[in-house]
Amino acid sequence: MPGGQGWNAPTWTLSALIGCYLLLPWICRALWRWPPVAVVIGATLLVVAADIAASLWLGDPIYRLPMRYGILRALPLFLLGVAAAFYGSRVCVAPHRARAIGLAAAFALVGLQAFGAFSLLSLGLMTVIIWAAGAVPVRSPSRMIEHLALMSFSMFLTNEVSRIVWFGLLDALGQEAWSSDVRWVLWAIGLVGAFVAAAVFRYGFDRPVQTWLSPSRRPGSTRRSAAATERAVELGGPGVAAPGRPGQAAIDPPRA
Repeated sequence: MPGGQGWNAPTWTLSALIGCYLLLPWICRALWRWPPVAVVIGATLLVVAADIAASLWLGDPIYRLPMRYGILRALPLFLLGVAAAFYGSRVCVAPHRARAIGLAAAFALVGLQAFGAFSLLSLGLMTVIIWAAGAVPVRSPSRMIEHLALMSFSMFLTNEVSRIVWFGLLDALGQEAWSSDVRWVLWAIGLVGAFVAAAVFRYGFDRPVQTWLSPSRRPGSTRRSAAATERAVELGGPGVAAPGRPGQAAIDPPRA
């Protein structure tokens, strides 16, 4: 169905995401040839150029393009995220400096909203905050936060489906005629349901499939080693944790 509205809206986002990840191996191979600073600058310029082109030719900025332009909207922003991850994996920044940069970016982001949208600049500041958070080592590990972090990608995949199912059902039952208190309670139930749906997808489908597809190559390995490998891959994105560098990922070229 065209348009990206209604029950099939998630397919437009997911298809763009699949397209980005299919291109990721070639993107990584291209990144290995460039210094990290050049990669970040290039990705930033690409987002700005794509935004200008989208505004001139399609009538909307890059982040507000209709769903039918999903891959055109997603790819420049995806490349910006990959560039930030690549920079974080190759450049070691002292934790106190990364913390200061992240806090400064957060205050700047909040302050900008008082003067206007500044959408592209806000997007850049959010990217800096995410990078800084990854560069600061964890002092007090929390199993709950770890599980929620691992579940965040499942939430990204399932939240739109959960929203359409739950609030579509309420619309069909005539929620417009109900009191605001009842509707707020139902909204809260929908929020909890989104977390439940993400957890079911994560632990009932995503994690078993990743464990099955990524068994340890060493004979006699345990299920624990497979789960640890999966956790490292999910936390590190396209790479795994680099020895001696807490909170960083290694994106290294294949060895001959």
